[in-house]
Amino acid sequence: MQQAPKNIFEEGEVLLINKPLEWTSFDVVRKIRNTIKIKKVGHAGTLDPLATGLLILCTGKFTKRINEYMAQEKEYTGTFTFGATTPTYDLESEPQDFKDFNGITPEQLAAIARQFTGNLLQVPPMHSAIKKDGKRVYELARKGQTIELEPRKILISEFEFTKIELPVAHFRVVCSTGTYIRSLANDVGQAAGCGAYLSSLCRTRIGAFTLDQAMTMEEALERINQLVKANQ
Repeated sequence: MQQAPKNIFEEGEVLLINKPLEWTSFDVVRKIRNTIKIKKVGHAGTLDPLATGLLILCTGKFTKRINEYMAQEKEYTGTFTFGATTPTYDLESEPQDFKDFNGITPEQLAAIARQFTGNLLQVPPMHSAIKKDGKRVYELARKGQTIELEPRKILISEFEFTKIELPVAHFRVVCSTGTYIRSLANDVGQAAGCGAYLSSLCRTRIGAFTLDQAMTMEEALERINQLVKANQ
């Protein structure tokens, strides 16, 4: 009796995806899971819906590697917008508390970037998936509750502003896992004295994996179909 061919995705695959704007990380997992028709699919590090960039998906036996990938160094590029803040520290909520940003200089931003480079204590955003007393803090925040969150140790090994077109400043950050770029935007805005929020974000690297190695969702689905046919 001939053995059925093994499902290549159950044996384990690593898929590098360029997450589309406005998709949640779980939207990507769900789409891939439904396409390859196995439940064991996970991602190595959440990207917010308004972020794009590198998302590592592991299938089957390779889901054991997720924690290993999540622990690796990450690189991001994006933009901070100065002169206002938002409750979520990004564009998931409306800008408020507008202030004059015209006094900001490139030298000041360079100094602020140096201030936020190295081993730091960072307070996570209230609108995050961290659990407090068994509940996601973003759920409590949406109900108007204010929760004291403990600062966490992070490492920002590289931080630079690459282009300044006020009120927008483009940046590049290399950081440890657990770093919230939204919180960094808010902290930088406080240091600048006029507020700031994260207005765009792209993850460009996780460990040795880079964004230029990643597939679009369309390319990933096509690749999956090719692998399925090749293993039938």
